[in-house]
Amino acid sequence: MTVAEYIDFKSGLYWNSSIPVIIFSSSMKVLWHNDIFKEYFPSSRVKNETISSLFKMPVKEKLLKSPGFSAKFEIKVNSKHRRSSEVNLLIFPAESESDKPRLFTGYIDDLTDERRIMLRKTYLGLLEASKLKDDDTGNHIKRVGAYAKRMSEELYRLKMFDTVNLDFIENIHFLAPMHDVGKIGTPDEILNKRGSLDDSEWRIMKEHTINGALILSNYPDSMGMEIARAHHERWDGSGYPYSLDGNYIPLAARITAIADVYDALRMKRSYKEAFSHEKALDIIKSDSGTHFDPALIEVFISISESFDAIYTTLTDENSDHGESPIEEIQVLSEEDEILEELEQIEEL
Repeated sequence: MTVAEYIDFKSGLYWNSSIPVIIFSSSMKVLWHNDIFKEYFPSSRVKNETISSLFKMPVKEKLLKSPGFSAKFEIKVNSKHRRSSEVNLLIFPAESESDKPRLFTGYIDDLTDERRIMLRKTYLGLLEASKLKDDDTGNHIKRVGAYAKRMSEELYRLKMFDTVNLDFIENIHFLAPMHDVGKIGTPDEILNKRGSLDDSEWRIMKEHTINGALILSNYPDSMGMEIARAHHERWDGSGYPYSLDGNYIPLAARITAIADVYDALRMKRSYKEAFSHEKALDIIKSDSGTHFDPALIEVFISISESFDAIYTTLTDENSDHGESPIEEIQVLSEEDEILEELEQIEEL
């Protein structure tokens, strides 16, 4: 069978297939692919490129050393305009009996959704365990994820940061709610203490950031670890645990900090009534350049009505369960920080 005949035969079989298929030569040059394969590389021409350049790995070296010139590659396919994919690339020679195959056929087995679901179930279990110790009000963690996602969508639209792509948006939606997962390692007598924490207790409370980073350190995306560790850092360097300042604070943590504080201000807590959207907005604006990234605050202001809508939609009154009695006596870390703002609030 000639090269042209082989391509005609395979293209007839796989043109409308749901399986992504590619045919390439012994020089690794792409000769044919079906439409669904092209979806993995929306910004690339694909045809006439090499298989190694597409997948950014030395395919040829491994393939030519593999028995029967067949091989499986575990690959993460990244693209700015679509979610990244975790795939198996399965490659077989067109001429199984030849010691010098002229053509190869590759098939993509996409594992993304299967792995993502399995992985996230594991970490959601950890989040549920942490809530048993630190029972935040109703939908607080859902709202934090929704706020962080909305702000990231706007950053993506504005093209303000190269790192903000579709993966970033999806990951922060899932990982921002885990910002306080480290409290699973905080002693109950500190989490549930009535009144203010003393200096030694406050030092232990602050360790939830480091504990959270450790818990999330095995998550495939470092964003989870960065959020847990740095969401209490402040733009001016006065935060904890490492007194990071400015852009040394990871972007996802800077976004989560705004989301977390906005929601804490809107909620009714044991030490205060719920603040209106307008009052929460004024307080956060006043902390631009000290607590928060000024550029992000400008974006926050421009979409603040979306934050208000999220709070209204996911308000605790719409939750299926009421407040836990424990919540009323807990001193959460953000409460202590917001208490520092209360003296200023009376002047607003």
